[in-house]
Amino acid sequence: MRFLNTSKIGTVENPPDANAPEIIRLNDLSVRYTIGSYRDDLKSRVLDGVLQRNKKKHIWALKNVSLNCNFGEIIGVIGSNGAGKTTLCRVLSGLIKPDDGTLKIHGIVSALFSLGTGFRQDLTGRENIFLNGMMLGFSRHYVEAISKEIIEFSEIGAYIDQPLKFYSNGMKARLGFSIASMMEPDILVLDEALSTGDLKFSEKAGAKLQEIIGKSKLVIIVTHKMNFVKTFCTRAIWLDQGGIRADGVPERIIKEYSELHQPVPKRPAVKREINLTETISSVGSTEMVRLKKVGVKFLLKTPGAGLKNRKSRSANKDRKSRSAKWALRDINFKVMEGEILGVIGPNAAGKSTLCRALCGILKPDTGSVDVKGRITALVSFGTGFKAELSGKDNIYLNGMMLGLAKKEVDRLFHDIVEFSGLNEKVINQPVKKYSNGMRARLGFSIASMLKPDVFIIDEALNAGDVAFYEKAGAKIQELIKGAKATIIVTHNIHFIEKVCTRVIFLDKGNVLFDGSPAEAVSMYRLSV
Repeated sequence: MRFLNTSKIGTVENPPDANAPEIIRLNDLSVRYTIGSYRDDLKSRVLDGVLQRNKKKHIWALKNVSLNCNFGEIIGVIGSNGAGKTTLCRVLSGLIKPDDGTLKIHGIVSALFSLGTGFRQDLTGRENIFLNGMMLGFSRHYVEAISKEIIEFSEIGAYIDQPLKFYSNGMKARLGFSIASMMEPDILVLDEALSTGDLKFSEKAGAKLQEIIGKSKLVIIVTHKMNFVKTFCTRAIWLDQGGIRADGVPERIIKEYSELHQPVPKRPAVKREINLTETISSVGSTEMVRLKKVGVKFLLKTPGAGLKNRKSRSANKDRKSRSAKWALRDINFKVMEGEILGVIGPNAAGKSTLCRALCGILKPDTGSVDVKGRITALVSFGTGFKAELSGKDNIYLNGMMLGLAKKEVDRLFHDIVEFSGLNEKVINQPVKKYSNGMRARLGFSIASMLKPDVFIIDEALNAGDVAFYEKAGAKIQELIKGAKATIIVTHNIHFIEKVCTRVIFLDKGNVLFDGSPAEAVSMYRLSV
């Protein structure tokens, strides 16, 4: 058995073994999507007929891809949104049949796409472990045997017996990765597996991937986290417009990719230059947001009481089987006009709960939340999209749901599409064919055109590529010019350091630090 040396991963000194047995081979493989085909659902076909959009168009998601993957490799697949990464994962897992070319796989493939998307929100974490395990083909007896290890690795704690509707995005990602990694398949394919993972869990996940390889497995992971690929992968593949642009040592491939996607310099604004290295902002005297002694608690079920509670007709019995868990406790801070406030912290720190309290989705159990002006909140971009409708239809749907009149969406439509970077063919195809990154880009583009007084973003760039998050950063900075306040929750520390004017470090429902981005990030890194 071969174990990996973390100090040499991704360097020329320790290249992949060229003589290792071949596990996967693709020869001139191509996949195309047909817009307006019979595969689309009835709603899409009826809408297309009403709007006279029944002309069929073809998009090649993958074109003439030839690739071989060998035993013992951890392969990082990188590339811009829409490059074909998710389609490649779906082909490897058998969800999509290629239109041309051949595919040979020696072993059993287990794949997870956007960890947690297959979860049932009404079921507990423990129940979802069994559901996902058996969906991956494992017996209930086997899942029972490894469930304790899955729970311990995920570090979900008391939330493991709570419905997933109480979980943050990061908690779902941790649980999903823990399930996938403990099943020990021959070939593990992960698409955006660590998109919302915190610093500590990313390190832990990387070590776990090495352990899997040590047990004679092949791992293929799609991610926008370049540091993760550089640190933990033995090989990197750069997909571009459906083809392989580069394949080799991670450090070299990432350097080439990053150099190509450097942001294009822009002319300075009339009043103030947008500096992506450090946001230049003058904090005003107007208070936009104030939280006073805010506390939010969830009533959690006691372990093993789930089915009994659902069948019980007695509210008193149900209350006795629950205990209070404070997701936020005694939170006090204010956000002034012109500030970009970043919120960082590990998974389950209370960040998503804070966003929901700010935008009114959750009512605090204690204290008060005061917001001045119009507020727009987006929690996980693209989650409100209707998968069967096209990107164009979802722009109108989401725009009007966010309070815009149809005429206003008409006026903004071209700007939204242009900012998202999605071409005419893509914007007119069903969102179900979009990658996670494409959904994130479109969702952000819709939100960024609204220009609210207070803008709240929860994991806005978790699936954004290098070029897009640079552009999104500039857009967020631009929003400040109209006397806006912005609150950003993200695990992207690089983004926090570049864009935010102030940062709150949150952990276990408490504010541990409130101040400069550099100090907050330093404290966060030391806590990992």
